[in-house]
Amino acid sequence: MKGYKEKLFKAITYTASLFTIVALFGIIISLFSEGLPIFKNVPIAKFLGSSAWYPTHEFPEFGAFTLIMGSIFVSLGALIIGIPLGLGSAIFVSEIAGSRLKEIVKPIIELLAGIPSVVYGLFGMAFLAPLVRVWFNLDTGLNLFTVSVVLGVMIVPIIASLSEDALANVPKSIREASLALGATKTECIFRAVVPAAKNGIIGSVLIGFGRAIGETMVVLMVAGGSAQIPHSMFDSIRPMTSTIAAEMGETVMGDMHYSSLFALAILLFIITFVTNLVTELVFLRRSYR
Repeated sequence: MKGYKEKLFKAITYTASLFTIVALFGIIISLFSEGLPIFKNVPIAKFLGSSAWYPTHEFPEFGAFTLIMGSIFVSLGALIIGIPLGLGSAIFVSEIAGSRLKEIVKPIIELLAGIPSVVYGLFGMAFLAPLVRVWFNLDTGLNLFTVSVVLGVMIVPIIASLSEDALANVPKSIREASLALGATKTECIFRAVVPAAKNGIIGSVLIGFGRAIGETMVVLMVAGGSAQIPHSMFDSIRPMTSTIAAEMGETVMGDMHYSSLFALAILLFIITFVTNLVTELVFLRRSYR
């Protein structure tokens, strides 16, 4: 009976793993089968390098450069906000807070990860955007700055949680040696503990970047929706994710517009895949040291 249960457990776990692999390949096949046909009519260089995105004109143009740059600017803006907040929270929880305070602060930070993205979007539209418009005397508060702040807050739990784990895994002997040599608590943290955990911290930042560049609802609601390369942090932008969400419902299945949106999805998939691959390599490098 025991051997039967063991075989059944192995079969279930094998099936689950196989299903995950099949689902991944199904996603890849569907993306590429629907997205690659656009390149029969639009050269890849023009698709990636042109700024003209007019898919519904009489003579449509499919230049995704402004959309790609919009996604990059939004993600970098989110990291500028999220890294200091996330890393600072991780350092406080791991190195400064007492056990009782840690039990209070850590769940609050992790609670941010459970808030639906549409709620963040509503917060950005209804509360933050009007404040930004008034504070900086703008025509609209839906812009790169506002969406970067909201996305930065969204990725704080990811960076904080993974960075805190990396800091917690630093051997206690490194802290003791640093303090024994006369370092202050701050010097011990920033010159000994943080450098020792740098690979894990970098990994958390990369995962946060992947989360930011793949976000849809917040950028759709808060970024402003203008397909342009921003010249100021207060310009409206339109990343790839919001373009797919906004335009997919208007397309005819199988036409060039439909295929171009899947091509944008392929770009997002490649970016996130490379980001996750680099992250895995960073964590593997850390684990073998």
